[in-house]
Amino acid sequence: MEKLKQKFKEKFGSEGEMKAFFAPGRVNLIGEHIDYNGGHVFPCALSIGTYAIARKRNDHKIMLFSQNFEDSGIVEVDLHNLTFNDTHEWANYPKGVIATFLQANYSLPVGLEIAFWGNIPNGAGLSSSASIELVTSIIIKELYQLNIEMIDIVKLSQKAENEYIGVNCGIMDQFTIGMGKKGHAILLNCHTFEHSYIPISLDKYTLVIANTNKRRGLSDSKYNERRNECKQALTALNKKVAVEALGDLTVAEFEKYKYLINDPIVKKRAKHAVYENNRTLKAVERLNQNDIESFGRLMNESHRSLRDDYEVSCMELDTLVELAWNEGAIGSRMTGAGFGGCTISIVDQKEIDVFIDSVSAAYYEQTGLIADFYVVEIGEGANRL
Repeated sequence: MEKLKQKFKEKFGSEGEMKAFFAPGRVNLIGEHIDYNGGHVFPCALSIGTYAIARKRNDHKIMLFSQNFEDSGIVEVDLHNLTFNDTHEWANYPKGVIATFLQANYSLPVGLEIAFWGNIPNGAGLSSSASIELVTSIIIKELYQLNIEMIDIVKLSQKAENEYIGVNCGIMDQFTIGMGKKGHAILLNCHTFEHSYIPISLDKYTLVIANTNKRRGLSDSKYNERRNECKQALTALNKKVAVEALGDLTVAEFEKYKYLINDPIVKKRAKHAVYENNRTLKAVERLNQNDIESFGRLMNESHRSLRDDYEVSCMELDTLVELAWNEGAIGSRMTGAGFGGCTISIVDQKEIDVFIDSVSAAYYEQTGLIADFYVVEIGEGANRL
């Protein structure tokens, strides 16, 4: 933060009151690709995230700088002209949030300047985009002293990504980053927004995220494809059973009515959504009973389903997960959209160094890629520091 503060002064001058903010990244422990199927997810906020220093201006200029993209320099726009611009790249995320607040009739009478720095790896599926959206939202709330609840901040941030950026994401990322709670994961029903905080007591274990460092070229097109396949499955099932989403079905109901889905591929997609929702609820039960080993086994089942039924994994993700299983992780799975990105594993604290060294060496040998590892804690949601 001290370095970022110095960079802020260097770029924008040292006059006026500077304020510091943070929004975490997020990881989903279990419950993948079911947020848009009305199911339950089980994510948590992370100790890594996006830091920002911000200050109001006396004119209508918006000045944005990121230490992660220093070569891009300062992106300068007018408060009353926040049109999406491809050349602004990363800066479109904070611009989109500001534009969305203005559309919602919140009063932002003057411009502002923000310097960002994040330690979430870009493109890894840990929600660096939602993190920058939420930190910008908190900045706006605090600097302009807006009367707005966190749930509404979450919805506006998601709206910015959906409508301004043009990414049709569900609510999970923004919800987790805005509503996160230290030491807790969130059991969230993405259909109703009902949620509960579940304390995570891993005892002698810890969370290790591994980044495949494979570029996720297919994820957007395949994501939309999977959403359409799930819609097809729901339409077929609705001939006999009245449900609004696949997440409303029990496993028994799905098994009874799955014959209605003629396309075997579509049937596999629906199976994942229904079974993954059930796995998530079961996993939370096991966690409440302090049964970490059973929780880990359900994570493993989740990965197999994502690999075989939903088919959103890839060789690099499968390699990292299988190596983690072989090196003693009690649970490991891909997390995020798939086709690259990260895995999440539960590893014995005493074995972390050996685990990382062994998995890293074997992964490089098998793929020619160098994986990055992050030993993370479950952190707070977006806040002013």
